[in-house]
Amino acid sequence: MGAREGSLPIAEVARRTGLSKDTLRYYEKAGLIEAVNRSSGGQRRYAASDLDWLAFRLRLRVTGMSIADMKRFAQLRRAGDPSVRDRVELPGAHRHALVEHISALQGHLAALDAKIRHYGSLDEQAGTETS
Repeated sequence: MGAREGSLPIAEVARRTGLSKDTLRYYEKAGLIEAVNRSSGGQRRYAASDLDWLAFRLRLRVTGMSIADMKRFAQLRRAGDPSVRDRVELPGAHRHALVEHISALQGHLAALDAKIRHYGSLDEQAGTETS
């Protein structure tokens, strides 16, 4: 396959995504991203659609989706139309878990804020006692 119009070399994709070249190669080998087109010289050439998928995949990673689920989602994506229901359910379940995690984090943040206020008031009291 020849290089596509507007395609980018792996070094540029690594720079744009913050992923190493080795990580990009691993994602391709592991099936987390589609096989990337190659130039006539065999160099990987990434299209805009590859970058879009990488950006989404990075969101899944940052939000804690497991590698196994990301692989499953990539497989479903490659399967096309028959997998649409599963492509709704899998990220839907991940979203639900993420919402629960965010809620738990908000509770932890509220407890931390309360502790900071408590110690802040003790500090103010100690400061007024020494004045």
